[in-house]
Amino acid sequence: MIDLIEINHQLQHKSPQDIIQWGLSQGKSIISSHFGPYEAVLLHMVTQIKPDIDVIWVDNGYATNATYRFANTLIQKLKLNVHIYSPQRTAAYLNVRYSGIPELDTPEHHEFTHLLKIEPFNRALAELKPKVWFTALRKEQSLLRETLDHVIDAGNGLLKIAPILNWSESDMTKYLHHHNLPNEMDYTDPTKGPQGRECGLHKIKF
Repeated sequence: MIDLIEINHQLQHKSPQDIIQWGLSQGKSIISSHFGPYEAVLLHMVTQIKPDIDVIWVDNGYATNATYRFANTLIQKLKLNVHIYSPQRTAAYLNVRYSGIPELDTPEHHEFTHLLKIEPFNRALAELKPKVWFTALRKEQSLLRETLDHVIDAGNGLLKIAPILNWSESDMTKYLHHHNLPNEMDYTDPTKGPQGRECGLHKIKF
């Protein structure tokens, strides 16, 4: 069993690439992406080390046209091994069922989030059975994320690893420019509401 306190102490001042290398050594790995702003950074980092890593995209059907164009561009540019998981109900059905996007902090919104994100992601975990999940979480994104470590117990033997946890938006921008990577700011997440809230996927154990 991994001592999370000790491993986080060891990785505290390591580079994102070193953290990725450690994570890959722990077993079958995936990386998740919603193809939002700055998502190219971690996807590029990880695929430079493991080009064929399984990339999980929960396409909830609410993405902007710009997001879909960006996703297609990045998938082709980085030759991503993408697995797309979608909700079992369409956005059109959910819009009718909830009369639009449910109000935040209501039972309907929790159910909406589960249908839109958590159930498809659980399906991905059940099918791919990873030991490691790389995610682009960063401390500056929310109050919850400020408290996180690089390596987190996500439940059921799954390690959630955030290699760029301490990076700022400035760091992300510099990386994109240095590696000539695209970016797209036209992005929406119907489960999050105002910026700084969590979508639900990073608030639970699996």
